[in-house]
Amino acid sequence: MRTALVIGTGLIGTSAALALAQRGVTVHLTDHDPEQARTAAALGAGTDEAPDGPVDLAIVAAPPAHVAATLADAMRRGLARGYLDVASVKGGPRRELEALGLDLSAYIGTHPMSGREKSGPLAATGDLFEGRPWVLTPTRDTDTEVLNLALELVSHCRAVPVVMDADAHDRAVALVSHMPHLVSSMVAARLEHAEESAVRLSGGGIRDVTRIAASDPPMWIDILSANPGPVADLLSEFAADLDETVRALRALQSSDEAKRREGTTGIEDVLRRGNAGQIRVPGKHGSAPRVYEVVAVLIDDQPGQLARIFADAGMAGVNIEDVRIEHATGQQAGLVQLMVEPRAVPVLTAALRERGWALRQ
Repeated sequence: MRTALVIGTGLIGTSAALALAQRGVTVHLTDHDPEQARTAAALGAGTDEAPDGPVDLAIVAAPPAHVAATLADAMRRGLARGYLDVASVKGGPRRELEALGLDLSAYIGTHPMSGREKSGPLAATGDLFEGRPWVLTPTRDTDTEVLNLALELVSHCRAVPVVMDADAHDRAVALVSHMPHLVSSMVAARLEHAEESAVRLSGGGIRDVTRIAASDPPMWIDILSANPGPVADLLSEFAADLDETVRALRALQSSDEAKRREGTTGIEDVLRRGNAGQIRVPGKHGSAPRVYEVVAVLIDDQPGQLARIFADAGMAGVNIEDVRIEHATGQQAGLVQLMVEPRAVPVLTAALRERGWALRQ
């Protein structure tokens, strides 16, 4: 791949363009908002000038509702040798393209499983997709050259290619992305009119659950409108679990010992099923999840503190597998939770204490 055209310079389109440009591909950028394309170009993602002729690959990074129309226009104009989209749903856009009677041998649907709460080119980064799954949905009609171009894009972005059927993909993302987003939003909505004294007690749990609720509502309306059926089916099952949990909690309030035992059993069931499901979530680099120990360090809210901790851990020969930060309410301090291999805990603990860090049990 020597040349590419990115149509849509939001977070995903600009991030892909940055990755390609960093690897020597000449990238042309276009967007329905020319200012957004100029911003992406200024960030080093390519040029907002039109290509002289057909490029090797056109990447459509438009909202799901506009993917088919955008692709159809690009294909009819002969803008590229191969075409793909990066929308978060796959079955609907392909059926729309088929209904338009287009030759789809030069097209492949794809979806990089990566993103951020922020949108737009200024939120983009060239390593956004690194180590993340990138779904490809080829069909029997897909030209081998187009599949190879898509694989080359995934390679340049340092993502991990995953081949799936389009409709199977849509059911999967409903489970692991679309439904969780709505649930996160519903939990966060409980905070909107809550007492300030209650909100000030927020800790890591509520931050973890509501983090993705900060995403852009118009963008998510587009996504959910393109995949409503599978999401509704899952939410219906979730609602049944919720009803059972409410009944179990009400039973715990009963003065009848048998009902309280029934309530306890119901709560234990949902918690254990939650344990079983959480264990299946892939861990670091998509591998099987591993159990890490936590080393908690109290830090001041000053520049360079995190860098010092990581440097001190590195000098001790300890790899930090994950990190979480819990800020102290009303104070210029926070608690950094360093996740490490169990055998590394004594080494890291001794090294940090030696260097003056305040550890917490």
